[in-house]
Amino acid sequence: MRTRTERIVSKNAAWQKFEVLKTNRNKRHRYRQFFVEGVRNINEAVRSGWQIDAWIYSFEKHVSGWAEDLLASVPVSVQYALSASLMSELSEKTDASELCAIVRMRDNDLLAAQTGDWQERPLLVLFDRPSNKGNLGTLIRSCDGLGVDQLVVTGHGVDRYDPEVIAASMGSFFRQPVLYLADNNTLCAWLGRVRQRWPDLQLIGTTAHREHPVDQADLARPTLFMLGSETDGLSRSLREQCTLMTTIPMHPDSAASSFNVSCAATVLLYEACRQRRTAQDKQAGTAYNKTV
Repeated sequence: MRTRTERIVSKNAAWQKFEVLKTNRNKRHRYRQFFVEGVRNINEAVRSGWQIDAWIYSFEKHVSGWAEDLLASVPVSVQYALSASLMSELSEKTDASELCAIVRMRDNDLLAAQTGDWQERPLLVLFDRPSNKGNLGTLIRSCDGLGVDQLVVTGHGVDRYDPEVIAASMGSFFRQPVLYLADNNTLCAWLGRVRQRWPDLQLIGTTAHREHPVDQADLARPTLFMLGSETDGLSRSLREQCTLMTTIPMHPDSAASSFNVSCAATVLLYEACRQRRTAQDKQAGTAYNKTV
């Protein structure tokens, strides 16, 4: 691929595109591109094989060896060289990023069909109508860290490609599959495919009210956690599909009645991982005893 370099010293059409990729959800999806900055996020995008369409840097500032290596080794169609003042205005960081990227979106339909890549007892998460960008990014990070096979985002909520979501994920955005299902019909079709393969899949809803304690639920089975939006909770239609409603027991003397949704999800997922490790250890121990 032959790379061209475009020098930008004033707010031209290319600059305006950078701005809309950062701020305009509809145009971002129309272009099928999104804006990324931060060393960890850029490294993970490259390492995970996401297509980089363009690099952005300042021609007036020295770039590090890290940035030089990426500019030289990762092929793009265009490199945008900005003045230092424009680079500072574009970057969201206090100290302007030395390198930003325009990255190509991935096909949502392909993500929906990737059930064959999941583990034997999949661990799945559904987040209904997320309204907070930081919460979604943090949840993506937790899902990545705790081995979730698929995170599904439903309904009209924040855009998973928003720069604030990506920044909050700390690189996990590019590792954790995030599937967007806009309406109940597509959600039901996806659930149907998953249930066909795993008939014993349990749908566990989460609530702040005193329901079944999460540590007393069997989470070693194929499990889909269903998380409600920060403002409205789990929708009625999703709640009716749940096989179990669970809660995180809080300290009786605590002023807190519940956790932030991303914190709650982290606790739930950790408990699922703990139970699965325990089950594997018991199974390994049983197999060992049989051979002795």
